[in-house]
Amino acid sequence: MLKILTYNIHKGFTPGNRRFILHKIKSALQATNADIIFLQEIQGEHTARSNEIHNWPDCSQFEFLADEIWPHHAYGKNAIYADGHHGNAILSKFPFNHYENINVAYMKSASRSLLHGAINHPDSALPLHVICVHLGLFSFERQRQLIKLVKRIEENIPHNEPLIIAGDFNDWNGRAEKYLCEELDLSEVFKSEWGKHARTFPAWMPLLPMDRIYSRGLQIINCQRLHDKHWTGLSDHLPLMADFEFK
Repeated sequence: MLKILTYNIHKGFTPGNRRFILHKIKSALQATNADIIFLQEIQGEHTARSNEIHNWPDCSQFEFLADEIWPHHAYGKNAIYADGHHGNAILSKFPFNHYENINVAYMKSASRSLLHGAINHPDSALPLHVICVHLGLFSFERQRQLIKLVKRIEENIPHNEPLIIAGDFNDWNGRAEKYLCEELDLSEVFKSEWGKHARTFPAWMPLLPMDRIYSRGLQIINCQRLHDKHWTGLSDHLPLMADFEFK
C-alpha cells in the first residue's frame, strides 16, 4: 500500500496571512501518516519573517515538516526574491534515486516549476516517478506549462514505470485533462473514483477543483478530501489524499 497526500500550505500561514501556523500543519500532516507528501508554496527561506516571527523554524520549512517521519526530501525553488524563496517540495519515507527541478516559468513575475523525482519503493521493481506541480493562474500560462509537463514525461518516464503527478493545478476549468489523460493515459483519482474532481479552494467554502492527483501504472484503492474543521483553518487550500497499490 502507498499513501500519498498533496497540499498547498500557503507558506505556513492561515488564509489572509493572519497567523503563522506551520506547527499546526506539521501535526496535521504527521497524523495522516502518508508515505509521500507533495507540498506547494513551501518557504525555503525568508530572512525578514525569520527575524519577525518568534516560532519561525531554524531550518527550511520542508526540513521542519519532514522531521523524523520523512527522512528523504526534495525541494525546488519556483519563486526567488530579496528575502528568500519558496517553491515545491516532496517528503518521502523512501529514498530518491534522483530528483530535478524543471523551470516552466512563462512570466518573471510568476515563476513556476515542476519537481520530478524517482523513488525506490520496496514493493516495486521499477522506480516510482513523482512530480509535484504548481501551475500558473492564467489559462495561456498553464497551457504552455502543461505542454512542457507532457514533454518531460514522454522524454524521461517509460510508460511501464509507475507515475504520480500531484499538486495545485489552478485548473478550475478542467483543461489539463486533454494533456494528461488523453495524451498520456493518466487517470485523475477523484474523477476516476467519484466521477468529478474534488473541490479544494477556498478551504472554508470549497468551490473550485484546484488540486489534483493523477496516476499511471498504479491501482487506485481509495481517495479522500480532508475537509473537517481540523483542516479548514490551516491554509486556503484543502489537502487531498489517496491510497494506491502497485500493479
